[in-house]
Amino acid sequence: MVIVTYNVNGIRAAVSKGFIDWLSEVNPDVVCLQETKAQQDQIPILEFKQLGYNSYIFSAERKGYSGVAILTKKQPDNVVYGMNIPAYDKEGRFIRVDYGDLSVVSVYHPSGSSGDERQAFKMQWLNDFQDYVLELKKSRPNLILSGDYNICHKPIDIHDPVRNATSSGFLPEEREWIDGFMKKGFIDTFRFFNTESHQYTWWSYRANAREKNLGWRIDYHLASMALEPNLKRSVILPSAKHSDHCPVLLEITG
Repeated sequence: MVIVTYNVNGIRAAVSKGFIDWLSEVNPDVVCLQETKAQQDQIPILEFKQLGYNSYIFSAERKGYSGVAILTKKQPDNVVYGMNIPAYDKEGRFIRVDYGDLSVVSVYHPSGSSGDERQAFKMQWLNDFQDYVLELKKSRPNLILSGDYNICHKPIDIHDPVRNATSSGFLPEEREWIDGFMKKGFIDTFRFFNTESHQYTWWSYRANAREKNLGWRIDYHLASMALEPNLKRSVILPSAKHSDHCPVLLEITG
């Protein structure tokens, strides 16, 4: 199974930049989308269907904001929309599909870059997300948590760790959280296969950051430890340019 995670920064904008042709070419089995910024009737479900995908969509209540979706060629046994926490579910941040004993999640963690209030919201989310996932893992031990975490884990994951040390997304408390979360039973699948530097998934639109590869690695496939024997490869796909993010691909066996 090939799973792609992709923050598209607006699905309609991504489609206008060739996303559907790219999807047809890469042809993954499952696509976890974040920041769709669209209601269900604004998402090209028919075009995805023509490529063989069923679309499961969890939009934010606020139009043009947030939102997650999963496109899948394999029919899931079960789909869960949200975490049953209204403050988060109204922002459309979590959707899960189950295939037998495997669960795949598309998750869009909040950004705290707009100010103190949203940073506090982000930190509360991180605590609640961890509690939710650890409880979920008791009944669904084979979990893949794919999405935009809005956190760089280590200095290798950001182009300028010194000057960004006080930036949301690389704050000590955020890095401590993601480190602790992984230590509770999750594998950073990209780093499982790749240890080289200058591997990023997001670039600012300013100052030609993408052309200079001045980026951040904030998009992940985190897999539960139980899936370690099934991990086959994980790669970042920076040539896809439908967003300020790029996709990350994970292939698993079984």
